[in-house]
Amino acid sequence: MRALTVTPGKADSLRLVDDAPEPSPDEGEVLVEAVAVGICGTDGEILGGDYGEPPPGRDMLVLGHESLGRVIEDPSGTTRPGDLVAGIVRRPDPVPCRYCAAGEWDMCTNGRYTECGIKAIDGFARQRWRVPAEYAVPLRPELGLAGVLLEPTSVVAKAWDHVDKIGARGFWAPQRVLVTGAGPIGLLAALLSVQRGLETHVLARGTSGPKPELARRLGATYHAVPVEELDFDPDVIIECTGAPPVVREVFSKLAPNGIGCLTGINAKAHHIELDLNELNRCLVLKNNVLFGTVNANRRHWRQAADALAGADHNWLMGLITHRYGLDDFERAYAEEEGIKTVIEF
Repeated sequence: MRALTVTPGKADSLRLVDDAPEPSPDEGEVLVEAVAVGICGTDGEILGGDYGEPPPGRDMLVLGHESLGRVIEDPSGTTRPGDLVAGIVRRPDPVPCRYCAAGEWDMCTNGRYTECGIKAIDGFARQRWRVPAEYAVPLRPELGLAGVLLEPTSVVAKAWDHVDKIGARGFWAPQRVLVTGAGPIGLLAALLSVQRGLETHVLARGTSGPKPELARRLGATYHAVPVEELDFDPDVIIECTGAPPVVREVFSKLAPNGIGCLTGINAKAHHIELDLNELNRCLVLKNNVLFGTVNANRRHWRQAADALAGADHNWLMGLITHRYGLDDFERAYAEEEGIKTVIEF
């Protein structure tokens, strides 16, 4: 079996092996044939030797956490052969902490969770993989290759889930949303905003390429100006760049009673000064909330599947700007242009 492997902690160790072992039944009862894997910044950190952890007793890790596959067999009857599925990435820690015990493993408090293709569990960049039935998320067959977007969509589904919950602290009638960043996470966050019927704005640097047009096709307003030039105060900000200058500036733009969500970090970002007094004034005097989020649990994956099912398929496919075969894996992981790069099996 062919698989893409790395040695975590060792830069430039990515290899395509032809003799990877078949997935063990211990990994789960659902056997899946790989269709595609998506590539994101976390993969880049692993390839750079900055992140990642192999399964216990090994030095090699099968890469890939943005999955798409078709079921070969499922003795549990939860799915049927031929069903399109994606595998949930994070698994609860073995203790478990009180959050993992409640099925909220994305909120794990002791850090002993595991993650497919990232931390202590082999990933999905192999011709066949297994997953427990409860971690296999069915997708509408008509999604096709666009189903590979489920994992990043689950991240923003969680962000919106928590925005909604925080908004329920009192009267909550948001109208205007600002999404900063027009990568996959940003555009998918904007998709969920538009699906909520909210006036949606996307702020990014580029003025050419597919991103501005994708935002407009979604029904959002695209801006490529400095934050201070925006002439509105959003009720919700979903920050998707992880860039400190943007993080510093956008939350002074929140409207009273506004909610801001940080969805990621930038490993290459430099330190920047932050006026904590100004941030404190914004949060206190305007009743604002600022929170961070990472990963997602089963509820969010299902919400994400519903969001993709309700989206325009051509728009979703527009996010996938580069498609490579398995033999072209080096080009795929070196790709820096476009929006989402995928490897097709």
